[in-house]
Amino acid sequence: MNQVGTMKRTETMLLNVGPSHPSTHGVLRVLVDLDGELINSADPDIGYLHRGIEKMCEYRTYHKCLPLMNRIDYLAGEVNNFGFCLAVEKLLGVEIPKRAQYIRVLIVELTRIASHLFWLGTHGHDLGAMTPLFYAFRERETIMDLCEMVSGARMFPLYFRIGGLAADLPEGFMPAAWEFVKSFPKCWKDYDTLLTQNIIWKHRTMGVGTMSAGDALDWGWSGPMARGSGVDWDLRRDNPYSSYDEFEFEVPLGNSQGDTYSRYLVRMAEMLQSNRIVKQALEKIAKTEPGDIKVADPRVSLPPKEMVYSDIASLINHFKLIQEGITPPKGEVYQCIEAPKGEMGFYIVSDGGPQPLRVKVRTPSFVVLGSLDKLCRGRLLSDMIAMIGTMDIVLADVDR
Repeated sequence: MNQVGTMKRTETMLLNVGPSHPSTHGVLRVLVDLDGELINSADPDIGYLHRGIEKMCEYRTYHKCLPLMNRIDYLAGEVNNFGFCLAVEKLLGVEIPKRAQYIRVLIVELTRIASHLFWLGTHGHDLGAMTPLFYAFRERETIMDLCEMVSGARMFPLYFRIGGLAADLPEGFMPAAWEFVKSFPKCWKDYDTLLTQNIIWKHRTMGVGTMSAGDALDWGWSGPMARGSGVDWDLRRDNPYSSYDEFEFEVPLGNSQGDTYSRYLVRMAEMLQSNRIVKQALEKIAKTEPGDIKVADPRVSLPPKEMVYSDIASLINHFKLIQEGITPPKGEVYQCIEAPKGEMGFYIVSDGGPQPLRVKVRTPSFVVLGSLDKLCRGRLLSDMIAMIGTMDIVLADVDR
């Protein structure tokens, strides 16, 4: 501290956190202006992972866009595909069979649990709690096994298709899913015991990163971030899609303080609610007709593989859909879904051709990261790590 006349001046330090730092959860660079250990400002510098996915979609058929969507929020790949498929189906004016709708809900809610488990383990690890990481990944591996059963892939399961699903659930999936549903509440109790009343965890999270409900809405927050501030909004309940109106579940809300601890409690409760939805989905699937998993429209859905080998019309239909793709009518559409991190929206413009004219994805991670400076000002540097963790950002979801 320097004495200049009667005025005291404190020299600040500009610190780079990232872009290669474990607590930034990806290639994020934060320029932090520090006065000692207090943060004057925190400016997130993004773009290190930008791949131009939205532009790449303009040169691919609609079905070929699905692998790209998978890699936006790569911790919940099938959720991204879910929203994109719903958007294109809205553009086409088709509705998939109930069995396919229930299976989509089943896979998406399992993915939501897996995403929250990854958040829980890494967030706890960032703040010095290593044990929850091992517990959380134990159940996440089970969900990855279920994803592998339906699609052959674990991290990027490409199971959803425009107009339905790639195939019906394989043999052995339903018993394995039931086993997970029954065991998960007991496993969840392990995480709760480790953290919820842990005095160190509470000191690191309570009163840190507070945001009122009004400010959360002003900043465009959605999902667990907004609900952690008491904003009672969930697209599955308030703007239902894919038969979510047929499921019973509660929307957990945080306290009025809207801090990091409140958002932790919301995501913890959401995992139990998702498990509740998965249980109902399994019951509903058991009552539907096996094999009814795609729209019976040759302009949208591929014919059954056995028909391709034995029927010339089916072979031609298969060839045209693969080579030329589907051709939705001219128009534009917006479809939003409740992704694990918040509202994910897909805006698609069609000119009537086999490729979309324009694709824009509204990702929740990009929106919440913009408020990092507001949350960090006046807090300690160590609190910034807690606030990046509470956002549950994925940089591929930020940059695209």
